[in-house]
Amino acid sequence: MGRPGDPPEGTPEGASGGGEDEYEYRSVVFDESFVRAARLKEYSAHERMTDHSPAVRRRPAIHRGLSRQVLALVLLIAVAFGTAIYMGMRHPYQDPRAQPVDPARMTVIPLAPRTAVPGSTDAEALYAASPAARFRVGAEGVTLPSTRRTTHFSEGQVIAALATAKDYVVESSLDPAVLTGGAVRPVRVLVDAGQLDQFDRSFQRPAADGRHLPTGWLVRFDPSHAQLADRGIRVRGTLRVAESGPETLEVTADHVLVYALKPTGADARAQASLFTVRRGLTFRFDRDDLRLHQAQLLTSYLQAGPLACAEDSTTHLRPLLAGHTPDTAPPPATNPYSATTPEALCGALTTR
Repeated sequence: MGRPGDPPEGTPEGASGGGEDEYEYRSVVFDESFVRAARLKEYSAHERMTDHSPAVRRRPAIHRGLSRQVLALVLLIAVAFGTAIYMGMRHPYQDPRAQPVDPARMTVIPLAPRTAVPGSTDAEALYAASPAARFRVGAEGVTLPSTRRTTHFSEGQVIAALATAKDYVVESSLDPAVLTGGAVRPVRVLVDAGQLDQFDRSFQRPAADGRHLPTGWLVRFDPSHAQLADRGIRVRGTLRVAESGPETLEVTADHVLVYALKPTGADARAQASLFTVRRGLTFRFDRDDLRLHQAQLLTSYLQAGPLACAEDSTTHLRPLLAGHTPDTAPPPATNPYSATTPEALCGALTTR
């Protein structure tokens, strides 16, 4: 009888007994009957899982509650979202028609010469012989006054109002592209959004109605008639600021500007003549205007000459140049260098 573990049909010939060294079993060959008699057992999945230790340690369960950092982040997002909604309601670039402002009121008074307009090939000589001899040149003549805070506005806000008013005077009275080139954008960007419709209509459909005069918004000469003979425009004037209410500042600009002009296309030998403008502007600023560097133009008052009283000065100023005289008799004298306001809509130019 075979021993336990022997093949059912006995030990194969040539096989060593069970007491032999393990080394000898390396050459044992199992025949087909041994393989068929082998009892095989396949473990179930559950048995395989429970019979061995898991290969990976389980991590402790993650705490599912909200940490303080997450709560702080959520709160910050909520505050930012609320601020965005609030600022959207006060957005500075909202439709300008939603914030109407008072329309600007404008007056243009031509001043006619009593005699022929004097001229010279030397513009400096013309300035030296006129009341503008001691005026400053260009933007240097638009000086800012000393400033202090007001009851409801800081000193910085007062300075911002004065600086915007100065920029308006400079761009609308001294920029060569505006004076003779027909440009309007340098002035338009300084106008309060609530007045842009009035501004645009003034240049698209000018009218002598005191509301839509291009020459009320800016100084410009007929480019087909006159050009600058000298870019050193002489300027003298003042800027004054005051509160007009707890939410608004008003700046009053009063300047005399003197231009040297000659005929368009004329050569260097052509005579130049002086053209004088007395310009009074009143601006209003609310807090949005101060932040956006814009102004509401309340009033524009302009005296200019030498001009012919019969000439339409709504769209352009068409000066009488050197040697020219008006076709009609001038009205009573008006001095643009004084603060006197003429009663008529046309005056006589005088410097005395």
